[in-house]
Amino acid sequence: MNREDLIQKWLDHNLNPTELEAFKKLEDYPSLIKLDQELIDFKPNTIDIDEAYNNVWTSVNSTKKKPKKLLATLSKIAAILVICFGFYFYTTTLDTTSHTIASQQKSIVLPDASQVQLNAMSTITFNKSNWNDSRSLTLNGEAFFKVAKGKKFDVNTTIGTVTVLGTQFNVKQRNDYLEVTCYEGKVGVYSEEKETTLLPGDTFLIIDGKYIATEKENLSHPSWLDNKSTFKSIPYKEVIAEFERQYNVSIEFNNINDSQNFTGSFTHNDIEIALKSITLPLQLKYSKTDNIIRLKRE
Repeated sequence: MNREDLIQKWLDHNLNPTELEAFKKLEDYPSLIKLDQELIDFKPNTIDIDEAYNNVWTSVNSTKKKPKKLLATLSKIAAILVICFGFYFYTTTLDTTSHTIASQQKSIVLPDASQVQLNAMSTITFNKSNWNDSRSLTLNGEAFFKVAKGKKFDVNTTIGTVTVLGTQFNVKQRNDYLEVTCYEGKVGVYSEEKETTLLPGDTFLIIDGKYIATEKENLSHPSWLDNKSTFKSIPYKEVIAEFERQYNVSIEFNNINDSQNFTGSFTHNDIEIALKSITLPLQLKYSKTDNIIRLKRE
């Protein structure tokens, strides 16, 4: 068997014992083995694509004889490695994002089996590749968490960070609104305005940069999991915004003080009942045109 065929069969891992002995006697044998070892030693977590490509070509160029067939084969190997490793790094460093639209809830299981329930028009983003080293995600919206025990678990928002080990809690972050409620275990909340540790039933609330004291929470989980939004002395504008998210409508109004506090709730399953729930307590009337709702004083 000629030299080129031996090398080709070596590349295909298809040498029989007799051919293997003949291959070892080739003048290029040491250089080819060195090249093979360099390819084996590639480590995907730290590989530099350009460096990998250069290493292959350095080994090829150090070979005393460069038959065209061998050179073409090794070129293909180098090109495939570059593409494969490039694709590997592109896919493994991408963040995973889950989101919901209006009127939608979604259940998500994280890599450590922690569970997340997303409320309407909410988004979480996390990276699977380093999850075991850093259990950290970013939330924009509202979500209820059941965190598996393990390393520190961080929920990052634009207003503050929520840190736990293993517990159940709810986080709502909408623009300048941040509300964190602990249902089980302990929850640490860190923001520019205040840092605190929550115990079951405790709530941390910041609206427009101001920390607001709240009543004890007696429920075992947030009401929105049961398709009902509940508010305790919350500005009416937040109630309207949540209504729009749950029913995918636009609410318009004039001469209504949307900063006044509202205490009450509305269902997510019946828009007529829900509208009465948020208008009657404030003596408001409403009218509907397609997906636009207009509020006015009686």
